[in-house]
Amino acid sequence: MDPAGMEAVGDAVTGGLIARSVEPEAGEGRAGEGGVCLNCRTVLVGPHCHQCGQAEHIHRTVGAWWHDLAHGVLHLDGKIWRTLPLLAWRPGELTRRYVRGERAKFVSPLAIFLFSVFLMFAFFSALGITALGVDNVDDSRRDLSAELVGAGGKIHALEARRDAEARAGKATGALDRQIANEKSQLETMSALVSKGGTMHKPDIHTGWTRLDHGIAKASANPALLFYKLQSSAYKYSWALIPISLPFVWLLFLHRRRYRREYKAYDHLVFVTYSIAFMSLFLIAFVLLREIGLRGGVFNLAFILVPPLHMYRQLRGAYCLSRFSAAWCAAALLVCSGVAMTLFALLLLGLGLLG
Repeated sequence: MDPAGMEAVGDAVTGGLIARSVEPEAGEGRAGEGGVCLNCRTVLVGPHCHQCGQAEHIHRTVGAWWHDLAHGVLHLDGKIWRTLPLLAWRPGELTRRYVRGERAKFVSPLAIFLFSVFLMFAFFSALGITALGVDNVDDSRRDLSAELVGAGGKIHALEARRDAEARAGKATGALDRQIANEKSQLETMSALVSKGGTMHKPDIHTGWTRLDHGIAKASANPALLFYKLQSSAYKYSWALIPISLPFVWLLFLHRRRYRREYKAYDHLVFVTYSIAFMSLFLIAFVLLREIGLRGGVFNLAFILVPPLHMYRQLRGAYCLSRFSAAWCAAALLVCSGVAMTLFALLLLGLGLLG
């Protein structure tokens, strides 16, 4: 496996372990009573200590260590197999049941969000998919450099031909014009290469010295800016949750019953599960495209699944009618675009000021 692939696997494992730290109890436990807790010496009355929470059974085998790793990374127990089907097909029911108290049955929204986001970035890194076309910038500069060499050789050939025709007493006006045109193109390409692939650097003065310095650095080295944006998207993906929360809250501001019945926490659970699903769906879509599944129906599904999922989650989580869920889903789709724009602006600001 190449270094990028190893790093991607490491990112996925890290994401799973972070998710595990958010939700340390994944439902695993063994029946049994009696004995003393090895951690706090409390007399046990069940499979877990009622004082510190440590399990009665303590393993010391390599196989059990791999078992813990599988649990920590993938939550491979009853929770994940109960959560994923509901998240995909009945997201509203999952959201409603979790909010109303069925917490031990399902993977928490924050845990599955953290793992899905880390897995998404690790997956894209393993496939060599970079943010915002950093590779394209470098490829363009290499292509321009190659064209410079070819253009220089062409000009030398034309000049030699013109000199030969001049010695023979022939008219060279057409060749002179062609040489002048080639030299003009050569100067343009030289400027592109020397200025990082852009025709000119923007002369922007905002009055904020730090921002002006960041813009100048980004213009001189756009690849570095793109790298910062990709890194920031990975680190600050959680910011999508508070950015999206006000939009969901606004959807239910017009009815007193909704304001009274549903709290900010309920909206947070809704938003977090929704973003987690979209991340997992994007991974599945890209993976299927990589293995050759393409076509109009496949692309249509990519367009229709997100709004359909929003509709089903809204209807199930907030007990809405079909009409109310439909218009809320349409509004939420627009709000999602606004939230993504705000998130992109946040990343751009961090990239320029960082």
